[in-house]
Amino acid sequence: MAATRKRSGTLDAAERNAMSDRTFAFPRLRKEPLNDASHVRNAIARFDQVRDASDAERDEAFKRIKRAAKRHGVEMTETSWRELGKPTRTMKSSDKPRTATKSVRSRPPADRSRDELYAEAKRRNIRGRSAMTKAELVQALGSR
Repeated sequence: MAATRKRSGTLDAAERNAMSDRTFAFPRLRKEPLNDASHVRNAIARFDQVRDASDAERDEAFKRIKRAAKRHGVEMTETSWRELGKPTRTMKSSDKPRTATKSVRSRPPADRSRDELYAEAKRRNIRGRSAMTKAELVQALGSR
């Protein structure tokens, strides 16, 4: 029988069932596992999609996600669970301030946002970029 190769960051049913309730952002519902950086980013992005959770459970889940983000090196700018999972407002070109700025690529990688670093990693076709933290992107871009 051929062995099936599992994608990095995926959990099968047996692994998920074996996990402690404390590993989940929403332990009662066993929703949003926080076992690695990929799952933490997913929990942040999908927080507002969790159904049947009270505000108290959301408060606790937010605290769990913040701790897991710190532990796994995931950058988190939100200060409240009410901000999680919401798309950020994009500015129209007419709304943007008209200041002279350096081009993104002329700035050192450490001074760029994660999104800017990701775009550069995509341009350079760096493998694994979507799962990388800002620090990992800086390192990957600096070494090439």
